[in-house]
Amino acid sequence: MATRSNTYVKVYFLLVFLLGVFIFKDYGVSWDESIDRINGMVNAKYIMATLAPEWTEHQLVFTNVPDFAAHLENDHGALFHLPLAFMEVVWPGLDSRTYYLVRHFCIFLTFLLALWSVYKIALVRFKSQLLGLLTSALLLLSPRIFADGFYNGKDLVFLSFFTFGIYTLIRLLERPTLARAALHGFATAIATDVRILGCLLFALSIGMFMIEAIWGEKPKAERRQLGKAISLYCVVAISLTVVGWPYLWEDPAGKFLEAFDKMKRFRWEGDVYYLGQVVKGIELPWHYAPVWIAITTPVAYSLAFLAGAVIWLYTVVRYRFAVLRALEGRIDVLLAGWFSIPLLMVILLHSVIYDGWRHLYFIYPAFLVVAVRGAYAVWQASKNSLVLKRATLVLAVLAGAEAVYTAVRMVAAHPNQQVFFSFLSPEQVEQLFDRDYWGVAYRQGLEWISTHDTAAQLTINAPVSIVLENNLAILKPADRARFKINGTDKERYYLTAYRMHPEAYPDTIGNEVYTLKTNGIKILSVFYRW
Repeated sequence: MATRSNTYVKVYFLLVFLLGVFIFKDYGVSWDESIDRINGMVNAKYIMATLAPEWTEHQLVFTNVPDFAAHLENDHGALFHLPLAFMEVVWPGLDSRTYYLVRHFCIFLTFLLALWSVYKIALVRFKSQLLGLLTSALLLLSPRIFADGFYNGKDLVFLSFFTFGIYTLIRLLERPTLARAALHGFATAIATDVRILGCLLFALSIGMFMIEAIWGEKPKAERRQLGKAISLYCVVAISLTVVGWPYLWEDPAGKFLEAFDKMKRFRWEGDVYYLGQVVKGIELPWHYAPVWIAITTPVAYSLAFLAGAVIWLYTVVRYRFAVLRALEGRIDVLLAGWFSIPLLMVILLHSVIYDGWRHLYFIYPAFLVVAVRGAYAVWQASKNSLVLKRATLVLAVLAGAEAVYTAVRMVAAHPNQQVFFSFLSPEQVEQLFDRDYWGVAYRQGLEWISTHDTAAQLTINAPVSIVLENNLAILKPADRARFKINGTDKERYYLTAYRMHPEAYPDTIGNEVYTLKTNGIKILSVFYRW
């Protein structure tokens, strides 16, 4: 039986991998990807200038790359972007299409790591491969997360490595060996070097070590081993964080505190379109993140999460510290901290987040594990009552139907699952929220123009040119060469993804010659003026 279950797990992950292989080429280039590319090159130049200054001076690939000290985002973690930057160093003249396709496939591989990590977390928590696969499948069937799993090199990559770090922490709590401590230190460093908020993983680890030392029922020998493991973990996590984050090299402690302070005081002066109003990023209401989570998460997931959260709170109130004596109880505490601490920090400290709740994506795996706990607990409780059992079966059928419907919507929306709303009508979405804030749909608009207009020169414009530049970069070179941005030609195409512009465009912009809709929501228009 165990062998058959293992086969199911292998087949599941193989199918997900093959799915990614077949579709990763379909996605456009998101708003921040060109910025991340530059950040990677800046860090690569700094590293090589430190290790081999004379060689670096003669590398043409670094000619137009800003110096590290002058780069405004030099404090941003660049660990994920660095291998891609070195790919450009060793492959001079690399075409931008090849670069972004490789980049998108690498992002997908990190998403695969997240799917595997959340499976392993649920496997340890529930001691069930079926529930482990269910939790992973829920992450896979989360449309916005799925789409970001091909182009979001910031939030999705951070989600993946943070989730992997939580799994390595749980393994360490299970059995505190030095090897597991070193691996968890490595995972913590990677998460922190991707985004400084990865240091929360370090804080959660220390908190869990304290709980383990007080309530963990381990023999003295294992407690002594835990002490050694904690010490090794701290050394590995701190040292590798410094190694993987060039910004810290000159003054590790001072630069880290400086970067952390910048994160706390981060103030984005841009605007978002939220609940039908233009709101400044520094004036977002407390409910901004909870509302975005609710409207972009399948309803059944949210209801199951609420059930899991209520059941956990009831257990804590009833049994208090006794719940900490079992590993499962301590994992529940970890899940609660993982989900609630970042969300409460955003709400209570008025932290700046924008573009939906993408900055909080890394808490979503905890949300799903709690949701599975809630669903499973309700299922178990229903065994004692025929009426409750029938009601639970009805709920299970409805939840399954929504999951299937979500999968169908994801297929229909491909490759624009990033504009998924769980229960709002297309009219409500268009009136109340930004749509394709990542700008990846511009690729389809450019491809439509290239296919339907045979002119040798095509003049294009958009509200912000960077979204055009990014998506031109992933087109084939011959198609890319035909486009000219912001030209003075009388004839031109104008593309928009309706970010910060919910209303219809005036006739002076041109005739709407192409409309792209996702699940009934208009996410891109192409206008032509002559």
